[in-house]
Amino acid sequence: MILLLCTAFAAAQTAAAPPPAPTAEDRIRELEDRIIALEGQVRMLQQQATTSQPAAQPAAPAPAQPLETVAATQPSDAAAQQPQLGGAPSMAKALNPDIAVIGNFVATAGHNPIVESPSLAVPETEVSFQAVVDPYARADVYLSFGEEGVDLEEGYLTFTALPRNFVAKVGKMREYFGKVNTMHTHVLPWVDRPLITENLLGGEEGLSDAGFSISRGFAGPKGIYLEATGQMYRGDAGDVWSQSGKRDVSALAHFRGYGDITESTNLDIGFSYGRGHNDLGSDFLTQLYGVDATLRWKPLRRAIYHSFLARSEFVWSDRQQFPARQRAFGFFTSADYQLARRWWMGGRFDWSDRARAAALTDKGGSFVLTYWPSEFAQIRGQYRYTNYAEGRNANELLMQVLFAIGAHGAHPF
Repeated sequence: MILLLCTAFAAAQTAAAPPPAPTAEDRIRELEDRIIALEGQVRMLQQQATTSQPAAQPAAPAPAQPLETVAATQPSDAAAQQPQLGGAPSMAKALNPDIAVIGNFVATAGHNPIVESPSLAVPETEVSFQAVVDPYARADVYLSFGEEGVDLEEGYLTFTALPRNFVAKVGKMREYFGKVNTMHTHVLPWVDRPLITENLLGGEEGLSDAGFSISRGFAGPKGIYLEATGQMYRGDAGDVWSQSGKRDVSALAHFRGYGDITESTNLDIGFSYGRGHNDLGSDFLTQLYGVDATLRWKPLRRAIYHSFLARSEFVWSDRQQFPARQRAFGFFTSADYQLARRWWMGGRFDWSDRARAAALTDKGGSFVLTYWPSEFAQIRGQYRYTNYAEGRNANELLMQVLFAIGAHGAHPF
């Protein structure tokens, strides 16, 4: 009897004991079974969806809808189609360059006995293409459409990721001599260019040629930014430099310093030197020396209403020619004050010898009033007085209308 009771008690203890904990191998096996079961269910659902879909029927002609209904449904349809395009419009836009068109219309009244100007003209319409080529370079192309044809004003590639902060350019560029020579026509605060451009720097278009440039900026003392630039060109720019052989290249050097005087005022000073062969042959050189200074006042709180810009450049020309070397000098100084948000008033004084005849000196002065209807248009009037070396005077009134469409990169001031 006692033996039976002990056996029954042992069996009861064995039945009440908890099952052993599953091992890791058991859990992996269980998960594999669940995955296999889910895969089977997915196959069944796919098969059911295929068999339940009716065969494609020819589309019945849609009933005619009023135009208002069609117009109302178009935006929703277009919106529904947008996700299916996979961002193609944004990619296409990213691959296209920034394109801009800047028109320049000029009307001239008055009499000039030395330099005749048409009464109405479109001297230039600039079309620009600007884009990043790759992470290492960007491209800028400016075409100038005039009444006499099309010209490549500038077209160059800028390498922005060179070691030691060097920046290189290759292509056709405005040569880095002074400030005004690097500026496009639509950026000038006047209708025309100063007399030194006409007499000493290659004529109306200034110095522009094909070549390459390398520059580097670095920090100077007392927070002054310094920049050194060296350039080499083919040697064919206006009537200043002319190439008689492939070795007749021209070279330029420019050194610039920029610093803040106050939080609203800054000063930019540059020194330029250029050397090249002139149109008399490979044995004749023309050298240019220049100093430029720009003072800008732009108060932070009233910048859109009032500002002031003063600019001056001095140029010395040393030209070898028969029967005697010609050493000419010229300069201009200008000041422009912003009267109100859309109104500017300024003046300019010119004094310049002629490069081929340094004994002849031209002088002049201008008064300029500019109105900006918006950021994309300018209306400018300029009264210009010129006293030529021949003893003849010119009094002219110039009117200019500028407009811009498209995306155009900013120019340095």
